[in-house]
Amino acid sequence: MRWTIHSERTLYKDQWVHLASADVELPDGRHLDHRLIRTAAPGAGLVIVIDGEALMLWRHRFVTDSWGWEIPQGSIRPGEQPADAAVREAHEETGWQAEGRIDPLLYVQPSPGLLTSEHHIYTATNAIQTGPPQDHYESQKVGWIPLADVPHLIARRDIVAGTTVAALCLLLSTPSP
Repeated sequence: MRWTIHSERTLYKDQWVHLASADVELPDGRHLDHRLIRTAAPGAGLVIVIDGEALMLWRHRFVTDSWGWEIPQGSIRPGEQPADAAVREAHEETGWQAEGRIDPLLYVQPSPGLLTSEHHIYTATNAIQTGPPQDHYESQKVGWIPLADVPHLIARRDIVAGTTVAALCLLLSTPSP
């Protein structure tokens, strides 16, 4: 059943986020004053997997005041292809440059009941370290995490970011070629 939007008004807007309130009619005729967040740009990420290990970032998220392992990802620049953004972001955040084939893994809308955010996630199986991360402020450390440890790390809440969890679980559930 489709909900009907009768009107929408801006509550706040800047270059990163647009918070709005929408008058939404449910199929049974009831109305909701529903909040929605439009994000500035879609995101892209890259899971580099070599010898059964994924390159990840250990980082602090101040919004939730939590630490966790995440895949490298960030915004897609205007005119940039999602796969190119994923490779660029991984290199900037980790110092590792993906080489060779980049394969699509996952397209996800992390919270479609509230956000317009969308993430394009790719995989690579070859990379070289070119130096330290350019965006050194992105994480406390960069590390290679065995894919076999991922379920335990999720259970221990060392991996909680939704897109990272989805990407790694999909990788673990897909047979290797």
